[in-house]
Amino acid sequence: MTRSCGLGLLLVLVLPVVSTSRPGAVVRLNKAVLSYVSEIGRAPLQQSLRVTVPYFLDGNGEVIQPSRIQILSVSVPHLRLKLIAGLGVRLAAEANFTFQVFRAPEPLELMLPVVLLADARVAQGSIGTPVVSISACLSLFGDAILFDGSNSTAPALLVPVQKHIKAVLRDKVCLSISNLVQDLNVHLGTLIGLNPVGPESQIRYSMINAPNITNDYISLDINAVLFLLGKPIVLPGDAAPFRLPEHVGRDGAMATVGLSLDLFDSAFLLLQKAGSLNLDITGQLKSDDNPLNTSVLGQHIPEVARQFPEPMPVVLKVRLSTTPVATLHADTATLRLQPFVEVLAVASNSAFQSLFSLDLAVNLTLKFSVSKVKLQGNTTVLGDIQHTVAASNVGFIDTNQMHMLMGSLFEKPLLDHLNALLGIGVALPNILNLHYVSPEVFVYEGYVVISSRLFFQR
Repeated sequence: MTRSCGLGLLLVLVLPVVSTSRPGAVVRLNKAVLSYVSEIGRAPLQQSLRVTVPYFLDGNGEVIQPSRIQILSVSVPHLRLKLIAGLGVRLAAEANFTFQVFRAPEPLELMLPVVLLADARVAQGSIGTPVVSISACLSLFGDAILFDGSNSTAPALLVPVQKHIKAVLRDKVCLSISNLVQDLNVHLGTLIGLNPVGPESQIRYSMINAPNITNDYISLDINAVLFLLGKPIVLPGDAAPFRLPEHVGRDGAMATVGLSLDLFDSAFLLLQKAGSLNLDITGQLKSDDNPLNTSVLGQHIPEVARQFPEPMPVVLKVRLSTTPVATLHADTATLRLQPFVEVLAVASNSAFQSLFSLDLAVNLTLKFSVSKVKLQGNTTVLGDIQHTVAASNVGFIDTNQMHMLMGSLFEKPLLDHLNALLGIGVALPNILNLHYVSPEVFVYEGYVVISSRLFFQR
């Protein structure tokens, strides 16, 4: 599995297919990633090239002598990858094979340089996962070099041994590269599954169509579907497919990930349907700075003071029956919540008594960040919290005084709750052990872009 991951980083941001085509995301793997993939891909390539060489049959003497040949080491000092428009990736590598021929009276050691050329086609598989295949492969052999200390028969033996080794490697080297790719395809197939978002919710990514491959990047149209209790979150109405403009994000980034507004709308719809945005705001009655009691409310609402001569705990039940609305403009992301807040007090018989209820409108700024493979959010209140009295069991309520009171009772607990929830984050397209490094998040009109380097943790 480790062997396949190195060369597989060109496709690591892909997850399996689902039926719906929205919301949209686009993942671009830019040519800047090729140097990193070449660096970490050398080790698995070297390992895959350690093939088995059959016995060499030496017929120069009166009796045919079988000689065992063993590869002592394979060194790949140079590995280069290049994007080929409409195809995939071209691999060019220089490899040095060191062999030992076990032959009396002493072993023979030699080094054989080989240039490896291969084209890897990147396509979409029948189940929607990416498929990589070797469309062309060629091995170019140099002349073998004998190490010092070889016996006097070595020069005569070198020509037939070299011919034997080249005949073996010509087939096995390309087969090894093909097997490496097949291991990669098996690895990509294991990505089919759901990434948790919450206790009862998941997100799943998949390719929508064949990749768009240019000389500068591989672009993958990605479908992102959120699930709640196993059922997909479907937005109402139809939306145009998401298209990521050419020049967005940071120049020189390994990966450019575009996330459409649809994805954010689906995420907030999921949170609302799951009840994750709901909260109960309570406080400790004996706390010196606790404003959540009837005595504090009674200072602003006389009827509360009359009904509760002794301080009793107060609970704010915050419920969101409408979906939060996210807005993405250039360099600005906002979120609008319209919670319904019911204010209850504990009566003398320990039952909850409804005092009044409010319809609120809260505008929030959204800041995004990326940690390893997760997109996280943080909010702050933008402007004043708007509120109207929906119902009252305690008579007239002065909205001006309630505005000041609700700011202290409601704002901080709401932000703490939202930021803890958004801090959990949503998994971005990824594979195991792949992290986004030094990511930058850019907000554009209607979509968000993440520009990042990549790091594969072995």
